[in-house]
Amino acid sequence: MFSSVLIANRGEIACRVIRTCRRLGIRTIAVYSEADAQALHVRMADEAWPIGGPRPQDSYLRGDAILEVARARGAQAIHPGYGFLSENADFAEAVEAAGIRFIGPSAASMRKMGSKAGAKDLMDASGVPVVPGYTGEDQDAQALAREAQRIGFPLMIKAAHGGGGKGMRIVRAADEFAAALESCQREAANAFGRDRVLLERYIEQPRHIEIQVFGDGHGNTIHLFERECSAQRRYQKVLEESPSPFVTGELRTRMGEAAVLAARAIDYTNAGTVEFIVDPAGAFYFMEINTRLQVEHPVTELVTGLDLVEWQLRVAAGEALPLAQHAITQQGHAIEVRLYAEDPDAGFLPGSGVLTRLRLPREDAHVRVDSGVVEGDTVTIFYDPMIAKLIVHDADRPRALARLREALAACEIEGPKSNVGFLERLVRDQAVVEATIDTGYLDRQPDALRQAADPQAVAMQRVAAVVAELFALEEAAHATPGDPHSPWSAGDGWHGVGAAATRLRLRDGEGVLDVHASGRHGRWSVTLGDAAPSAVTAARRDGEWLWLQVDGSSRRYRIGGDRDHVLVHDGDSRRAVQFMRREQRAAGSAAGNDSRLRAPMPGRIVVVRAAAGDTVSAGQELLVMEAMKMEISIKAPRDGELAELPVAEGEFVEADTTLARLA
Repeated sequence: MFSSVLIANRGEIACRVIRTCRRLGIRTIAVYSEADAQALHVRMADEAWPIGGPRPQDSYLRGDAILEVARARGAQAIHPGYGFLSENADFAEAVEAAGIRFIGPSAASMRKMGSKAGAKDLMDASGVPVVPGYTGEDQDAQALAREAQRIGFPLMIKAAHGGGGKGMRIVRAADEFAAALESCQREAANAFGRDRVLLERYIEQPRHIEIQVFGDGHGNTIHLFERECSAQRRYQKVLEESPSPFVTGELRTRMGEAAVLAARAIDYTNAGTVEFIVDPAGAFYFMEINTRLQVEHPVTELVTGLDLVEWQLRVAAGEALPLAQHAITQQGHAIEVRLYAEDPDAGFLPGSGVLTRLRLPREDAHVRVDSGVVEGDTVTIFYDPMIAKLIVHDADRPRALARLREALAACEIEGPKSNVGFLERLVRDQAVVEATIDTGYLDRQPDALRQAADPQAVAMQRVAAVVAELFALEEAAHATPGDPHSPWSAGDGWHGVGAAATRLRLRDGEGVLDVHASGRHGRWSVTLGDAAPSAVTAARRDGEWLWLQVDGSSRRYRIGGDRDHVLVHDGDSRRAVQFMRREQRAAGSAAGNDSRLRAPMPGRIVVVRAAAGDTVSAGQELLVMEAMKMEISIKAPRDGELAELPVAEGEFVEADTTLARLA
């Protein structure tokens, strides 16, 4: 085993590797960019060294800088994590040439899989089923258009290099092909440095099933069963689970055998994932091999009881696989979701900023949390905006889903907006509960999981927030020095004839409500705006739990937040309420009348399609921004004349910068 390992990555995977190395007594060396100088993985490692600027190309993609640190600090091996250089054959080759062990497959195996086109041809020749399509080197736009006509629509354009959902477009008609090809090639070039694409038939309502494979240097290749990743949005996985509720025992056996065959075809060693697309009838086709550990590997770990990072380390050190195929079994059911700093109500636009409050569920035998940040850390604009992964495990799928709902309810995230509310609705959606979801489900109905607020539930959540605030006010008043038995020290407005009114103002989303409350010690009358008063006849606060009896019914709420914010969860949904001080004013939004189009987040202008003086139509694309590894189309909100377009291609802009203005 190694005595020291350098981790050439950041975020939760770097933290994950550090924990396993620490358990095995291996010294860890971290590298970091300017933006990550105080990141969690830097603080956790035994030592850490800077390698460049905040942009990935100036730091984490600089193989020379990483190798320089590895040599200087005497690292015996480099773990690439996932993303960045993890699937870069040139880097793997340079590491081995420097006399350092690369914890991953060989450069030769990577090169066979580095091109999706070449990989499909190789798998086809090896007897692994592949989707019909075009993988040729002729990338002329007219040639590709002819191939598209031959394959037929719908079809998918895919970047031949890279992954992560970048450089992929579905085309349903011939007149959409040229624009989709241009966009796909541009995104692929920006993300992977190469714009080659391949075409393949698009399978409607498919399932995404992947098989975890492992190979060693002693000729052993095995699989560790499947993961289903069919819950996707724009080709990005949202929920992953194992075992797949769709896969039968017979299909599991056939897919496992095909995955092992695919791995052997490229002499694969270490951890990898063979990804398949499966049609509704159960026919499966090879998609790609990810020559690295996957983000969703924890679900495999929880159902097999194995530490895949430890296996990576042992195999890279020259050891044989710890177990043979027959000794690996699945126990129970595991599900993973990813908490992101993103705004589901704004098209899942990635966010950034300081995590002013971050509360994640306690880890135990059923709940695991993999995170690369803690409260007070910053989600930056330069990298993937993941906050954490929540992974749960239980005896069966229904119980695992129940665990996941509980774990999500315990999350509190303040600072940048997050997708936690979206995930809570997702794990209650009928398609997830009944395991009928396919890869296009979320994109076909983008509004299906928007919060449909029940007015009565909303009113009760607001009352619960007010009662939590009243308890806090009473507690603060009782903490004031003075005679504890004097009514003048009660702080509840008692003035000789009973309790006077407490007036509050709360902000709930975009609305502001005046609140009138009277009473004391768990018995209140609460009036929200113009609504009829609610009679709180009993209330108990026990830590994070609040029990209420209101208007003849009772319910328990989870309460979180801080002095100015109260987070209320009723077991099904969450509501955040801000109690405003007197000097605060309700901010009116003039966005509906604003003729300025502003940058929704920091990013780079990659395409400008209009100029000042042009007449534009509602929905017309004016320019394209690139931010957080995705393209954002900026469109005209209405018909009119473009009075101003002050940005140029290649320019970097900050959030809220004016990109265009209509007359």
